[in-house]
This record gives sequence, structure tokens and C-alpha cells, in this order.
Amino acid sequence: MTILRTLMMLALIAWIGGIVFFAFVLAPTVFNVLPTRELAGDVVNPALTKLHWIGMVAGVIFLSSSILYNLAKFTRAKPLALVHVLALAMLALTVFSQFGITPRMHTLRAQMGSIDNLSTDDPRRVEFNRLHKRSTQAEGGVLLLGVVVVVLTARRL
Repeated sequence: MTILRTLMMLALIAWIGGIVFFAFVLAPTVFNVLPTRELAGDVVNPALTKLHWIGMVAGVIFLSSSILYNLAKFTRAKPLALVHVLALAMLALTVFSQFGITPRMHTLRAQMGSIDNLSTDDPRRVEFNRLHKRSTQAEGGVLLLGVVVVVLTARRL
């Protein structure tokens, strides 16, 4: 059971810690240090993709370890326990961001060239900004749900 608890906690630490680092350290630093938003985006985009993959792998590890932990401790998997539903919602938001939002942002970015050269009312820039806002909201949702999952998991262990 120690191995399952360890896997659950490591998965949450990697996932939520990655989001915190990305949102509060990496992205703001890159956008403040590099001379253009285009260059900053060139750094942030691959980092976000890696963060999403970390989240997807961590989500699967957390869910499977948590369900196995329940089986071992309570002899019931409890797949619809609140902690599992919230972790699944985190996973769904991460998958949606990676495969729904990010590809559309990449396409727009390729069409726009440098975003710094477009007027603020250019339809491509407006759409890019809308998608960026949606991406930020998805990551924020994953972070908030993740904090709740940590609390619920800590109470249970």
C-alpha cells in the first residue's frame, strides 16, 4: 500500500507542481525576458505540450493507483468517488487543452506570423487571444481541481 500511496502523491506533485512552475515562473519570466512575444511563444509552446503530457501520464497513474489503493484498503474500487471524478475532470481538461485548443492556436500562429505585427482587431489575433484565454482557464481549472484532489487524498491516506 505504501507504493500505491507514493505513486498517487508523486503523480499529483508532478502534475500540480508543473502547472504552478509553468504559470508562475516559466511563462512570466520568458515573456518578460525575451524581446518579442513570438520568441516567448516559441519557448512556452513546447513547454506547455510537455506539461500536458506530464499531466496525462500523471492522471492515469494517479487514477489507477488510487483505485487499486481503494481495492486494497476497502475491498471496493470506488471509481465514482469524488476524488476520482475530480481527477478525471482534470485529465479531461488537460486532454481538451492539448488536443482541442493547442492545435488551433498553432495553426493560427503559423498563419499570423508575428502576433506583434497584427492590429488588435485582426480576426486571427482576436481568435488567438480567445483560445489563449480558454487555455489559461483550462490550466487554472486543472490547478484548482488538483488542490481539491490533494486535500481529499491527504484526508483519505
